Amino acid sequence: MNKIEFIKEFSQRSERLIVNVVKLFDEGATIPFVARYRKEQTEGMDEVGLEQIKKLSQQFNDLEKRKEAILKAIDEQGKLDDQLMERIHNCFDTDKLEDIYLPFKKKRSSKAELARKNGLEPLAKMIMSQREGDPVQTAEPFLRGELTEPEDAIEGAKYIIAEWINENENLRDRLRKLFENRSLITAKVAKGKEVEGQKYKDYFDHSERLKNCPSHRFLAISRGANEGILKVTSRPETDEANEIIERFFVKGNGACSKVVGKACKDAYSRLLRPSLESEAWNKKKLEADQSAIRVFSKNLRQLLLAPPLGNKRILAIDPGFRTGCKVVCLDKSGELKENTTIFPHPPQKDIGKAKSKLAQLAQAHKIEAIAIGDGTAGRETERFVKSIRFNQDVEVYVVREDGASIYSASKIGREEFPAYDVTVRGSVSIGRRLMDPLAELVKIDPKSLGVGQYQHQVDQNLLKRELDSVVVSCVNQVGVDLNTASPYLLSYVSGLGPSLATSIVEHRTKLGGFATRKQLKDIPRLGGKVFEQCAGFLKVKGENPLDNSSVHPESYKLVESMAKKVGVSSAELIGDLDLLDKLKREDFDYVDGYTFDDVVKELKKPGRDPRQRVKVLEFDHRVKEIGDLITGMKIAGIVTNITNFGAFVNIGIKENGLIHKSNMADHYVEDPAEIVSLHEHVEVEVMEVDATRKRIGLRLR
Repeated sequence: MNKIEFIKEFSQRSERLIVNVVKLFDEGATIPFVARYRKEQTEGMDEVGLEQIKKLSQQFNDLEKRKEAILKAIDEQGKLDDQLMERIHNCFDTDKLEDIYLPFKKKRSSKAELARKNGLEPLAKMIMSQREGDPVQTAEPFLRGELTEPEDAIEGAKYIIAEWINENENLRDRLRKLFENRSLITAKVAKGKEVEGQKYKDYFDHSERLKNCPSHRFLAISRGANEGILKVTSRPETDEANEIIERFFVKGNGACSKVVGKACKDAYSRLLRPSLESEAWNKKKLEADQSAIRVFSKNLRQLLLAPPLGNKRILAIDPGFRTGCKVVCLDKSGELKENTTIFPHPPQKDIGKAKSKLAQLAQAHKIEAIAIGDGTAGRETERFVKSIRFNQDVEVYVVREDGASIYSASKIGREEFPAYDVTVRGSVSIGRRLMDPLAELVKIDPKSLGVGQYQHQVDQNLLKRELDSVVVSCVNQVGVDLNTASPYLLSYVSGLGPSLATSIVEHRTKLGGFATRKQLKDIPRLGGKVFEQCAGFLKVKGENPLDNSSVHPESYKLVESMAKKVGVSSAELIGDLDLLDKLKREDFDYVDGYTFDDVVKELKKPGRDPRQRVKVLEFDHRVKEIGDLITGMKIAGIVTNITNFGAFVNIGIKENGLIHKSNMADHYVEDPAEIVSLHEHVEVEVMEVDATRKRIGLRLR
């Protein structure tokens, strides 16, 4: 089976399509570029399908690399024959491949290896055949050196037999299915950890089928085990496993068969069970990781694609009580113009001075909107700001501030604002998030953005890979202003990276700004292939209006032909719906249908931001703290996080409420993300309030 056949079997895609996609990737094309500009070759496949093919391609490459290593290792032992080579070449299951290799693996010093050195392998074969009458008599000729008693020789032979049993491919395959289907995950509280582990109380005496354990519960149990709170096992019933092994190897009731029976039990408890339990656990862990990461990825995508306010003059506030509220004023491009600190809350409670200062700043900088962080003192600050009478219309927004402190103390934050401390940088981040969440949030590690669950528990390499993929997808979906984007935002553009992004910013500074996309070609190391990959996602408000659209430069001549067909210039064609509707695909038969349709669609609304418009939510003025909540109360909120079991909602107080998925609809809900989305404004009913544990149960109305 070659790579194309391998991908076809696991993706159920056509061979022609797979060949095209793999060729594009091998030529250095990126997923965003292929998804948008090579639809004819991919039959309009979306990013999810392209990602699947890319992963399967890498999986095949990794498998082939492992086969090469195994073949080399066996060959060096002089044990590689044509039949074994063919079996390895034709194996495409990682577990079975390792089973084939197991007998040839170099073994550490083991009981079986020591028995072999004592010359007991022939005895093991005799006992294993189960034809000899008395193993004690059979063992007599093997007594030498330290082996003074027949029982010692039989014990050594038993270790060799146990190793053979452990290395039997068919048995391992049968037991693997048993572990996958019949294992129970059992958790017990560790002695003396009852008080310390209260948050794991639900799992102090817990048991269920491993295969049926939901990912969030498995990860919670796993974390409890890692913290030493829980003692956890995950295995089938021992008797059931031993019965399977004995059916494989024990042939009767004779003395030799009894030795083999003991070897079966030893092989299971000492070799097979630890290996297969670990294997089954790791598979379940990977499955749970992938599930948690999928939820995290969905949330991150929605967070990054949150509605932007756009280029407005912003006053941003990072709220606080004792240390005051840090205030910054930003111009339309997000540049810091002024900063100060006000103290409207206890203990200082200098309300009059704080009101006067904010009113003065708003007038001096012609502020159009105010962004308030949603952390400590956020709700109080919002009420305070809304009590001020400004001389102009000013909209007030509450902005989630997760990760702002991470950014303010980061290398990126220090580079952007070397003359200011962390408090000022944090306020700037809050303000810029309101302007353009995507441009600001790419500077922060996604794990710090408060939209994941068990993110420190899952495979960190897998998490980073998946989240980076989401960031790349979002950045390229929205597009980037070539003349204003930070190097951190540019680094996620298709075909670029940190080094080229820095070069672009340096070249931009030298030019005083880009006038055309073509000027990118003047940058060293930004060759034709890179230009092809990135140009369509970089927008320039300059000489050519097409440069500020998602029309790729390779299609500019097509636009010129379209304009000529209806008797206008390219600039006049852009946005003229009547003229664009007159264009017919058959008049441009040299271009594929996907490209024709996409170009016309883009010309109708050039440079349109795919994100929605930002909205203001008014929280219930009656609710200032958890004690103000009453069962049955109906209030407004904003979805802040979505998990496998429900959604967390900001209802205007410190504690978020939880809508369990059973309270989301009048039917069974498998995936809460199908019912609500991040940042969605929702109306909820208070179902339960536990002030002691700071838990709020909600129902979606």
